Amino acid sequence: MPNRAVVSDRSESLVLVDEHDCEIGAATKHACHADEGLLHRAFSIFIFNTRDELLLQKRSAQKPLWPNYWSNTCCSHPRQGETMAEAVRRRLAEELGIRTPLTYLYKFQYHARYESAGSEREFCWVYYGRHDGEPDVNLNEIADWRYIDVASFDTELAASPDDFTPWLKLEWAELKATYLPQILPSGA
Repeated sequence: MPNRAVVSDRSESLVLVDEHDCEIGAATKHACHADEGLLHRAFSIFIFNTRDELLLQKRSAQKPLWPNYWSNTCCSHPRQGETMAEAVRRRLAEELGIRTPLTYLYKFQYHARYESAGSEREFCWVYYGRHDGEPDVNLNEIADWRYIDVASFDTELAASPDDFTPWLKLEWAELKATYLPQILPSGA
């Protein structure tokens, strides 16, 4: 797995939003995640292969929040002045070397605290796409990755929920309840 440059830092400017996801300003990534966090815009991406397996990533040990936790394929933030479409394409390529069309599903707001290190307080837009083959992971962002079928993922998530990020658990519950027939028409 070749390594690439660091693709984000604590000083980058993120988009602050209100309770209706309307932009109200900007703050550094560090400020957005400190203490109880500032409400900011984010996104999560779920990539499935043609065998209807989900691509999971294990977050790098360098991550200040939820290091070494398993999570969805890719999650990050649009930067100030960047559209969501630009942000999801950029970050999927930066983290995994994947370029594929993405479909928007829904957005939701959540708050999760990680020990004393800080919080996620996000208005998160959720997308999915299709890709086959091994990703070209950025080792600054990702410690490990794997494809997993839906049934095995459900079993693992039920048996070891503390191994997974809080947003993944929230998003997966909504994907299963509402969107999985659209994403996986084969019924996997």
